[in-house]
Amino acid sequence: MVPAGEGLVARIRCSQRSDGDFRCDLDGDSSPDRHSLLERRRQTLMGGQWTWLRQVHGAGVVAVTEPGGGAGSVADGAVTGVPAAVLALHTADCAPVVVVGGGAAGVAHAGWRGIVAGVLGEVVRAVRDLPARPGRTGLRAVVGPSIRPPAYEFGPAELAAVAGAARRDVGSVTSWGTPALDLVAAVRGALGTAGVDDVEDLGFDTANESFFSHRVRGDLGRQATTVRLEPA
Repeated sequence: MVPAGEGLVARIRCSQRSDGDFRCDLDGDSSPDRHSLLERRRQTLMGGQWTWLRQVHGAGVVAVTEPGGGAGSVADGAVTGVPAAVLALHTADCAPVVVVGGGAAGVAHAGWRGIVAGVLGEVVRAVRDLPARPGRTGLRAVVGPSIRPPAYEFGPAELAAVAGAARRDVGSVTSWGTPALDLVAAVRGALGTAGVDDVEDLGFDTANESFFSHRVRGDLGRQATTVRLEPA
């Protein structure tokens, strides 16, 4: 629970492997049984109408003006000032980032390509553009389950691109001694450039078998990270 402005809090929940696969793109499987199962998983994790995204590692952001608005949009970020609207991200290694404050909430799908594209700055801008509630304070960000440097080998050219976008050193070392990307450091850098320095990392590592990881285990499944504004 994160304070979100006068009279509001933001409830944030992240799923694990044991909660099931939250993927929306299932190679054409649009059967009623699959949709029913997915909806049950959604409502178990966080009740309400979900705005989920067709994520493309870009910087597009959807403004949600009613619960469930914009569901299925091709974008990598969403923002809302509407209580009860559920914003959702689906990830396996990329960092799901929630931004909260001023009576608004936003989510950003922050893989390395999205960081280079500027998705975090776009989500912060979009949150700030929403009408602010009284008692507005600075924005706060929360980082959900993501891959960590020990398992995230990375090439020098891509490291340089991410460092340039984040405006800080994002290099690290894998557990076997090769160059790695510190994705959370990149998130912190990009958020800081956008004016958000209050960042909480939940510390969850997708290399842990409790989560899906495409990079470590080749998993196709995705966990969900969700946020919902509600009365304090």
